Amino acid sequence: MKPLKHLPAARVAAVFTDIDDTLTTGGRLDAASYGALEALKRAGLLVIPVTGRPAGWCDLIARLWPVDGVIGENGALYMWHDDEAGVLRTRHLLDETRRGANAARMAEVRERILREVPGCAPASDQFCRQYDLAIDFCEDVPALPPEAVQRIVGIMEEAGMTAKISSIHVNGWFGDYDKLSMARLMMRERYGMDLDDEDARGRCVFAGDSPNDAPMFAYFPLSVGVANVRRFAASLPHAPRFVTEQPYGAGFAELTRHLLENRGHAA
Repeated sequence: MKPLKHLPAARVAAVFTDIDDTLTTGGRLDAASYGALEALKRAGLLVIPVTGRPAGWCDLIARLWPVDGVIGENGALYMWHDDEAGVLRTRHLLDETRRGANAARMAEVRERILREVPGCAPASDQFCRQYDLAIDFCEDVPALPPEAVQRIVGIMEEAGMTAKISSIHVNGWFGDYDKLSMARLMMRERYGMDLDDEDARGRCVFAGDSPNDAPMFAYFPLSVGVANVRRFAASLPHAPRFVTEQPYGAGFAELTRHLLENRGHAA
């Protein structure tokens, strides 16, 4: 991972960012991180959070945050506020029938995980999820050891689910989509930007911190880890190409300053 100062910023047009432990610090979104989002958008860049958090959170983010849209539930949907029509819009990957069938299957997996992995719990935001099962291993429960987290992953995979580890949850879903596949779909549908094109891909920055960000780290040449990404160095299949000096939200604010100072804007 190269120091952030080596990231070329002049042609950047879009910033994708994870939320937990990338924008947030200690579970909170502070003024510096929120201000960084606003500064990027004010400078004319597309700003799109890409998160494992649920549809219910995405509704609020798309309505109230200074962003152009949000990708949620690890790539199952995206939302944006249609300012011209004055309404929130959602692009689902699966129809309501498929979502309902998957929810019944996930309930069975959840019960097995709770029986076999003491100390874990359904994520507190599970009630507003539409696609995935999120199991908390350190957010609202005492932190579980790595082998317990891997057991959660194993149970999900045995049931035929895709399982990804974030900094706080194990997320599992039925399907082969991820953050990257929905980012590609969103950019094509909303902005006519084909991320298969090398030039277009090179105009996007992605910031993240954990293993479920690995597809984005691998795909984007301008991928950035906030400094706390180093704690996952041994388990990252693909590391980011650049890394900030500061961790968490301070790292994202550092990235924002770098981007704007190298575009002729004040952060």
